[in-house]
Amino acid sequence: MSDAPVLLSVVSLPAAPAPPAEWLLAPTLPGRFVTLEALTEAHAEALNAGADADTVAMLARGGPEAATVQAWADYITRLNALPNRINWAVLLDGRAVGRISYSEVKTSDRWVEIGTMLLPAARGGVVNPESKLLLLTRAFEVLGANRVHFKVDARNARSLAAMRKLGAVQEGTLRQFQVRPDGFARDSVMFSIVREEWQGVRAGLEARLNASTS
Repeated sequence: MSDAPVLLSVVSLPAAPAPPAEWLLAPTLPGRFVTLEALTEAHAEALNAGADADTVAMLARGGPEAATVQAWADYITRLNALPNRINWAVLLDGRAVGRISYSEVKTSDRWVEIGTMLLPAARGGVVNPESKLLLLTRAFEVLGANRVHFKVDARNARSLAAMRKLGAVQEGTLRQFQVRPDGFARDSVMFSIVREEWQGVRAGLEARLNASTS
């Protein structure tokens, strides 16, 4: 791996969106530190091995029903069956350390929602910013999205801080917007990045990754 910083170039964003079918694909997306690949039941063992209760505590749809490989495989199957949702495994050194998704895709309005779940060992370093960079780059520079948004549990201080560090705009709180499997009606804080803001957000993410190699 080279220690030289990667310079940010100005990218021409597509004037027209990609065909609707392309928005629903999960191609492998390689980065400098992590690789995103389509999430399958084969990733269940690594996710189960590295997870703790905090890993799934704030997930809007809940997580696996038990701390077993089979429960994680069942959870992945459920996620992949949801319409208009695309899931990737986050690989670090070839091993799954989390999941990142277009948790909702709306091709007619040219937006996607991104949701992330990382194992404890993958937090606080390059994994989160590069995973976000890869999916944001695909959204804005390949698919031609006008908007990417994120919904964060109002109780999740760590994720709220990460959104602000990302440079996303906090739009407001959707009160009692999502009912979790345990019956709790969570408040969801909405953040977004729009097309005109993408270059600045991209520059910030690249700077964070460059700083990690200096």
